[in-house]
Amino acid sequence: MSQDMNLQQIAESIPKSLLNASDKDVEALQGIIDQTLEVRDAHKELQRMVKDYTSTKSTVAR
Repeated sequence: MSQDMNLQQIAESIPKSLLNASDKDVEALQGIIDQTLEVRDAHKELQRMVKDYTSTKSTVAR
């Protein structure tokens, strides 16, 4: 989703199936989104750790 979208464009892009979803379905989707964000954050942290480790190893090898 483009960061330049306004609120109306975002609202218009929401599928009708989501608008008509039950509370249980929306809660399940929220759980998926929450877990996805946790995985994304963990991936970023892992990338940082690998980068730090590799830069340390290349410094030591010199």
